[in-house]
Amino acid sequence: MTSTAPALVPASDEAQQEVVDLCAELIRFDTSNPTSDERACADWVVARLADVGIASELVESAPGRANVIARIPGTDPARGALLVHGHLDVVPADAAEWQVPPFSGEIRDGYLWGRGAIDMKDTVAVMLATARHFARTGTRPAREIVLAFLADEEAGGRFGAHWLVEHRPELFTGVTEAIGEGGGFSYALDDTRRLYPIENAQRGMAWMELTATGRAGHGSSPNTENAVTDLAESLTRIGRHTFPVRLIAPVRAVLEEAARLQGVDVDLDTEDAEDLETELAKLGHVADFLQVVLRNSANPTMFSAGYQTNVIPGRATARVDGRFLPGHEQELIDTVDALLLP
Repeated sequence: MTSTAPALVPASDEAQQEVVDLCAELIRFDTSNPTSDERACADWVVARLADVGIASELVESAPGRANVIARIPGTDPARGALLVHGHLDVVPADAAEWQVPPFSGEIRDGYLWGRGAIDMKDTVAVMLATARHFARTGTRPAREIVLAFLADEEAGGRFGAHWLVEHRPELFTGVTEAIGEGGGFSYALDDTRRLYPIENAQRGMAWMELTATGRAGHGSSPNTENAVTDLAESLTRIGRHTFPVRLIAPVRAVLEEAARLQGVDVDLDTEDAEDLETELAKLGHVADFLQVVLRNSANPTMFSAGYQTNVIPGRATARVDGRFLPGHEQELIDTVDALLLP
């Protein structure tokens, strides 16, 4: 049997270096969500595609909230198009917490530093470099590729993927599969083999705002109804809680296959939590990688109370980032409720 797909032209050292250069430039755009927007970065993406003759469309879902869509024709029109998507926004960064300015795109000690270097301007740079490489070498993939550089992923996609699907669905006409950032990390099984997981779902997101009320008073006076104290204790209990492992079917399948490939016997049916952790530890890095999808989680992230040091406020609020496995949302909510002080 012979393949009819065109041979890909190997990337040169220059093309591979271009990934680094493009990523550094992308990092230098402060696209922090929600304090900034993606427009300047999106304009730059459009220009880099145009440099090599690739037409694209910039779509704003709101002022400054910019998305870029481009298509690379394939050689086989009978095949569905493949959507390759990445996001241009990043979570905010406090420069005081960084060894290197977070939007400098600086290379130090052999690493490229900056907010988005991993999530996910690195992948956006690969998308751009690959598209430019195709255009420069005249390479046409077997199937049409739709490139989507999206806004607002870090805050749920309301101005990015969700908006485009609702308001501009024709941009994705013909797409039958999509590849994004999730599930994209590979792990070495041994010196010659790597495990490439394929994501088929994500944990759900449950962002919670907690409010405690108490008795306001002067900071010098005893107060057993201090809202700050009560909320702080509740947050500590939530933040230190370890949710039990819940092996949903896709995760179990990955663990079983990893065990088979490594020749390791694991008992995933034990009902004892400590024994299950011991069994998972046999899988080494694979189990470490999957920790995030083994259980629910709830992490306190924001706290607000008071207006002056010597005044006990009557109200305190906090926010918690909750994530739940498919089918386990109610367990997350019930657990958080149980951890709160009465």
